[in-house]
Amino acid sequence: MTGHRRPLLLTQGDPAGIGPELTLKAWLQRTEASLPPFAVIADPAHLEQAARSFGWDVPIAPAEPADIESVFPQALPVIPLTRSVVAHAGKPDAANAPSVTESIETAVRLVQGGSAAALVTNPIAKHVLYDAGFRHPGHTEFLAALASGREGKAYHPVMMLWSEQLAVVPVTVHIPLSSVPSALTTDLIVLTGRIVARELRERFGLPHPRLALAGLNPHAGENGAMGAEDQDIIAPAVAILRTDGIEVAGPLPADTMFHARARQRYDAALAMYHDQALIPIKTIAFDEAVNVTLGLPFVRTSPDHGTAFDIAGQGIARPDSLMAAIRLAARLGNRSEAP
Repeated sequence: MTGHRRPLLLTQGDPAGIGPELTLKAWLQRTEASLPPFAVIADPAHLEQAARSFGWDVPIAPAEPADIESVFPQALPVIPLTRSVVAHAGKPDAANAPSVTESIETAVRLVQGGSAAALVTNPIAKHVLYDAGFRHPGHTEFLAALASGREGKAYHPVMMLWSEQLAVVPVTVHIPLSSVPSALTTDLIVLTGRIVARELRERFGLPHPRLALAGLNPHAGENGAMGAEDQDIIAPAVAILRTDGIEVAGPLPADTMFHARARQRYDAALAMYHDQALIPIKTIAFDEAVNVTLGLPFVRTSPDHGTAFDIAGQGIARPDSLMAAIRLAARLGNRSEAP
């Protein structure tokens, strides 16, 4: 398919959240936002009902992947699920969990089969899936398991929050802060750094990516006065990454890593825990940041927010992050095929 820019696939997300609303808004703004062709894997009837409830003129067209590009200018292409969806905005229901997982499974199958350039996932609510027997820790781990199942190899997914101003990667993610020191290892930091550097080269087109590693403790431990982790765990990881030929700085005091001048010195910052990474990027680019999963055999992006059940169905959710995720997915997924 050299020279042809394949379309994108959006997953349904939780149908009681803001995913359907954002998908409809993104299609309505497709021209002024310069969005590439995309389809959503969902129940067409549910999306039609959602569009009517908002009073939006969004024609819905059931489509196959090959039809997306021709359908997209006139209607929102929808690859139908095998089951109907009955959802009430703001009222999550475990009965819809099978449709949520089917949408994700279908997207992975199609993107790995070459029918799409990348997938963009609308937000899900893990607690709703858990109530229905979902056995994966989260969305990203489910995607990695699906990829591994199709290709017979294990993948280590890495979460990057990306914006034009800043890209951050939490080395440890959704664990209690009290568990971070014991979960943080030199091997984990090295593995994460290698994946980030590789994907910055191969996906983002940066020939010599620059990484900055935050320290765990205040002042990066201040030579051991405020904790030994920076010297004993992070500094050895920096040394190993440098022997790989990766340009990396650290461990650096996290409180001075994210101002404008500091951000000019690196392409991605590796933080040691969740909030150390997400606070700066959500301060700098709250509406535009995109969640990118590195380390998978396909491109996956997602808006940097959740299901927002509290405002679902009101027509006020902003589609900025979803549209940014769509644009970035097209950029990364079609990079090797660009003319």
